[in-house]
Amino acid sequence: MSRAPDKTLLRVRDLKTWFDTPEGTARAVDGIDFEIGRGETLALLGESGCGKSISALSLLKLVPMPSGRIVAGQVWLNDQDILALPEREMRRIRGRRIAMIFQEPQTSLNPVLTIGDQISETLPDRNNLSRPQRVAQVSELLTAVGIADADRRYDEYPHQLSGGMKQRIMIAIALAGQPDLLIADEPTTALDVTIQAQILALLKEIQKNTGMAILLITHDLGVVAETADRVAVMYAGQIVESASRAKFFSDPQHPYARKLFRSIPGRPRRGAALEVIAGSVPSLLQEFQGCRFAARCDQAWDRCLQQAPSWTEQKGRGVRCHLYDPAVSPSPFARKVSPARKAAKPGKAVMADKSGDMLLRVKDLKVYFPIHRGVFRRVVGQVKAVDGVSLEIARGRTLALVGESGCGKTTVGKGILQLVPPTAGSVAYAGRELTQVPAGELRSLRRHFQIIFQDPYASLDPRMLVGEILEEGIRAQGINASQSVRQDKVSELLQHVGLAPDARHRYPHEFSGGQRQRISIARALAVEPRLIVCDEPTSALDVSVQAQVLNLLKGLQDELSLSYLFITHNLSVVEYLAHEVAVMYLGRIVETGKVDEILAGPKHPYTQALLSAVPSIEPKKQRTVIRLQGDIPSPSNPPSGCHFHPRCPQAMAVCRVRYPDATRLNATHVVCCHLLDKKEL
Repeated sequence: MSRAPDKTLLRVRDLKTWFDTPEGTARAVDGIDFEIGRGETLALLGESGCGKSISALSLLKLVPMPSGRIVAGQVWLNDQDILALPEREMRRIRGRRIAMIFQEPQTSLNPVLTIGDQISETLPDRNNLSRPQRVAQVSELLTAVGIADADRRYDEYPHQLSGGMKQRIMIAIALAGQPDLLIADEPTTALDVTIQAQILALLKEIQKNTGMAILLITHDLGVVAETADRVAVMYAGQIVESASRAKFFSDPQHPYARKLFRSIPGRPRRGAALEVIAGSVPSLLQEFQGCRFAARCDQAWDRCLQQAPSWTEQKGRGVRCHLYDPAVSPSPFARKVSPARKAAKPGKAVMADKSGDMLLRVKDLKVYFPIHRGVFRRVVGQVKAVDGVSLEIARGRTLALVGESGCGKTTVGKGILQLVPPTAGSVAYAGRELTQVPAGELRSLRRHFQIIFQDPYASLDPRMLVGEILEEGIRAQGINASQSVRQDKVSELLQHVGLAPDARHRYPHEFSGGQRQRISIARALAVEPRLIVCDEPTSALDVSVQAQVLNLLKGLQDELSLSYLFITHNLSVVEYLAHEVAVMYLGRIVETGKVDEILAGPKHPYTQALLSAVPSIEPKKQRTVIRLQGDIPSPSNPPSGCHFHPRCPQAMAVCRVRYPDATRLNATHVVCCHLLDKKEL
């Protein structure tokens, strides 16, 4: 991983960061080496728990104390070993020469300080500036990161900003010190694709103008493909592969990297099960004897279990694997795969196409929330979260509901399930009008439709054992009166979602994120539903864990003929799993159709913008991102006419006056846009 000395900004050598825990020493970072050149972007890629974020914190000597400690290594910033500096000198490095964008802006920003005060704190000469001068410099930074009306934003608080704007504030804080190196820790995780595209483009532009280097920490291969110059893959505290972006995406070499690529959902893998990386990242509370990936590798043999692989570098790329070490690599016939691993390989799966009876019909659904003000809490307005949504889902089919955050997708799901009372409209489940069902009868009907929430950790009671969580719904619905029958049912559910029956005796915090999501799925299946609302069930999951969850949902649909309303902003998941797609904007559906119709030939400008912003791992695929101006408007005060016209690059005069009627392009493809309304042309 060497480079010319005059171009090298940062050199990391044999960095080790360990944590003392009651169970032993956790070797979170266990001897990593990498370099970053001036003006270069290095992507650090890997699953959660591999040590990526701890590596970044180690560069700034911000390892959590007292349990964490940097036990070895050197970090050279130009010709200065910053790990050898005292804390007083490190304060001059942090924020000025090396800055960091943390993963979660909501928890990184101080809620009691204004945006302006938080940005001005990091200005190099803050103490010598008057308030007007500070306001001017902060406004310049806010404008640079794409925030309009910057002067007004100075005195606003974080809670008044959207998620995308808060992330931009974090970037502005990081850039205020004009750093040589910017560490971006998952800067776009769980953001809409439109906001993600804006932030990535912003970082590229700033890097081009200033020559700043970027260390990008992510598990999103699409983001890596579009932003990185070089890639380093991290696994269990070590870097296992390093290469240029072009070489890595054309020919990944380490078995772990290859499995990550095969775990990505999308149209090419539609109709087949995704590759799943069996098991999980090994515990770092051990001294490894062999290869750390051996237990999950299809190509491991005896040497992998007995001897740690050395770093092999050739032609500008390196890999830590016996397969590429000419001194030890066996012949292909010596690479044996255990029967268990053979069974774990993905096979063909038939895409569910059981288009039977229509299970759910939603017509003109509206969900409004009153706005109260004053001492007497008078109603002064309404938040039109859902403003006339119509959709249908057939038995055994998946309808994907996509759109930016804040457009009302989750409220649609809750309104269908009567978890929030609809203001108007019809929700007919299997011919039964749910909005008119008495509360007592509705409770017994709930066994037929369930929901999987976005955050399994927040939706599972931390004080209950997993067995109690799964048994609760069965007992509440009176499905099985006998306790022994219920316990057998719980064991069967756990096995159905790929967990051991003894998991029933553990608490939710004892499981990984993917395992907790499996528990959430098992809880939804416990009452034998026919319709499941999946609310962002794979957002912020690693691609390998996402593949497990998607394979599970797809297999259950094929086996049980389940119907899904799949709420997501991940369009690669839509390509892989959905049969039909509905695109939502500010409380209304703007385009619906079969998945191939929408993804291959989007007609609404908003759908076109969403699809253009999706990053691609295809090296030859060129795309032009359609930039949307501003953020999604408030549902309490939607624009007149077409709600999308203030951000639409193709808006006409009529768009500002009247909301477009639905235009049916064929039996399944419907668009609400004046561009397609023949009466307006």
